[in-house]
Amino acid sequence: MNELDQLVAQARSEFGQAQTPADLENAKARYLGKAGRLTELLKGLAQLAPEEKKARGAAINEVKQQVEQALNERRQALADAELASQLKAEALDVTLPGRKRGTGGLHPITRAMERIEAIFGSMGFDVADGPEIEVDWFNFTALNTPADHPARSMHDTFYVEGGHLLRTHTSPMQIRYAVQHVKRHRALLEAGQAMPDIRVIAPGRTYRVDSDATHSPMFHQVEGLWVGENVSFKDLKSVYVNFLRVFFETDDMQIRFRPSYFPFTEPSAEIDMMFNSGPLKGRWLEVSGSGQVHPQVIRNMGLDPERYIGFAFGSGIDRLAMLRYGVNDLRLFFDGDLRFLSQFK
Repeated sequence: MNELDQLVAQARSEFGQAQTPADLENAKARYLGKAGRLTELLKGLAQLAPEEKKARGAAINEVKQQVEQALNERRQALADAELASQLKAEALDVTLPGRKRGTGGLHPITRAMERIEAIFGSMGFDVADGPEIEVDWFNFTALNTPADHPARSMHDTFYVEGGHLLRTHTSPMQIRYAVQHVKRHRALLEAGQAMPDIRVIAPGRTYRVDSDATHSPMFHQVEGLWVGENVSFKDLKSVYVNFLRVFFETDDMQIRFRPSYFPFTEPSAEIDMMFNSGPLKGRWLEVSGSGQVHPQVIRNMGLDPERYIGFAFGSGIDRLAMLRYGVNDLRLFFDGDLRFLSQFK
């Protein structure tokens, strides 16, 4: 074996022993680098005679091609080994059974809200939705709660720029819905004819500065309103008692209307209920405020309080959901804990 053949053999051997790309590049430098063995051989051609230089140069170039080929083969082998190792680490056994994707479900507050809408819808009530960022007029003043009224302190809320606030109840929809209803039937009113009754509920989010096991700074409320020429307190009792019995799917309860005060109703009543069996047996629970719509609120709707009368109520959807599903801490509804929420799928 001559000197050039031996050089090729040595290069192949060193390239084959390289275990990483870095090792291979170091081995390459010993043969093809600026101070490598093949480079030194090419530099020595300058000392040879012209005829000898031609033959020697051709032989060295052939050896150089063989070394480069060996180098490229080892590079490819290392790349293939790296890819095989990566594929093995990330192997996917396609024979394994597939992973079932979990199904979601409605939040218990959403379930309660949809149930409330369905029940009142069956009694002929429309469902209205309005802005959560309100103006003072609709949230307070139009509901007979002027700026100096002490009842405002019970509705401490979040105020934003421009005199707006986060609504403290969904009661502003009483005025918004009624005003639009009156506009639609203005021709009947001007002709002295009776317009269709205003019958609506307004579920949605509301805000107050309050936070404990039974209160949240953001909570859900449903406002109900029925105004017509012959709507009495008896109708309020009939509607709400029927609602509670259907919502809780039981007649095994007692319901009472307890005198109270609200600036937008007169007379006013708190609605309490008590289950006759179960874990809450014998305990009176407040579930709604209610009353006959105050004459001033009727005027603010654009109607004559001597002719039109009605009732309103406001219920906490969160409270109703807690009672229906047996939840004793309101904060569980907002924690986002899947262990809790998955019970309602």
